[in-house]
Amino acid sequence: MIYIGLTGWGDHDSLYTELSNKKDKLITYASHFPIVELDSTYYAVQRQSTVEKWCDQTPETFKFAVKAHQFMTGHSDYREHYDSIKDVFSAYKEMLMPMFHRNKLAFVLLQFPPWFDCSSKNIRYVKFAIELLKPFKVAVEFRNQTWFRDDFKEHTLEFLHNSQVIHSICDEPQAGIGSIPFVNRVTDDTAFIRLHGRNVHGWTQQNRTSEEWRDVRYLYDYNRQELEWLKKQINILQHKTKDIYIVFNNNSGGHAAGNAKQLISMLNIEYSGLAPKQLKLF
Repeated sequence: MIYIGLTGWGDHDSLYTELSNKKDKLITYASHFPIVELDSTYYAVQRQSTVEKWCDQTPETFKFAVKAHQFMTGHSDYREHYDSIKDVFSAYKEMLMPMFHRNKLAFVLLQFPPWFDCSSKNIRYVKFAIELLKPFKVAVEFRNQTWFRDDFKEHTLEFLHNSQVIHSICDEPQAGIGSIPFVNRVTDDTAFIRLHGRNVHGWTQQNRTSEEWRDVRYLYDYNRQELEWLKKQINILQHKTKDIYIVFNNNSGGHAAGNAKQLISMLNIEYSGLAPKQLKLF
C-alpha cells in the first residue's frame, strides 16, 4: 500500500479553511491523509497522555512516522537533561508505547545531522541506536554525502539491510557535503520517501537565524513534471516492497498539502478508512 502524508499537521492552512476549533486540526488532517510525520518528538519527549490523545483522534488504520529526539541523533547534547543516552532512549520509548500497542506506529525516524559522516565510530552508534529502539521499526536518514559516495554507497545500503531498518530515500537540494542524492533503493519490506523540496539557496543556513532558516529551507513547490518523475520512482519501488510511505516536508511556503494531493490524484489512489470530513453548516 502507498501511504502519502505531510510533516506535522499544524502548518497546513489550506486544510483548515473551515475549521473553527484549532484543537481539531489532527482530526481534520486525518480526513485527508492516512499518515503523518510527527516531528514534535524531535524537540521534546511528550507525555504518554498526549500520545494517547493523538491515537484517539485518528482512525484505527492511521499511522505515525515518529522523528527521534534530537538528543538521540546527536543534534544536541543530552547531558544537561539526562544522566545517560540510554535514559534518553528509555524515556522516548516509554512515550511511544501507547502508539506501538495500538499498531499506529509506522516507524521511528533516526535523522542524523549533516556532520554525521560515514565512519567506524558513527556506524557503531547507528547500530547502538537501532538496538536500543527495539522492538520499534526504524528508518535511518543520513544527511552527509559520504554515506553515498561511489565507494561507500553499496556498503551503506547493505549495512541498513543487514540491520533490518528502512532506508530513508530523500529528495532534497544537492548542495554539497550536507545533502544526499536520491537513492531509489529499498533495504526493508517498507520503503520511505521524504520530499524536502529542491531549494538549493535555502538549504544551507548561511548567516541566517534558525527561525529565518526554517522559513526558507523547505520553501518549494513541486511542479507537474517533477511529480511525474516521482511517480515513476514510486512505480519502481512498488515491485520491490510491500508498503511505501511518502511524506512531503516542503512546508515553508504551504505547498506540501497541495503537492501531496496532486500525487495522490496522479497515482489514482482513493483511501478508505480516513476520518469523516466535517460537515459544512452554511
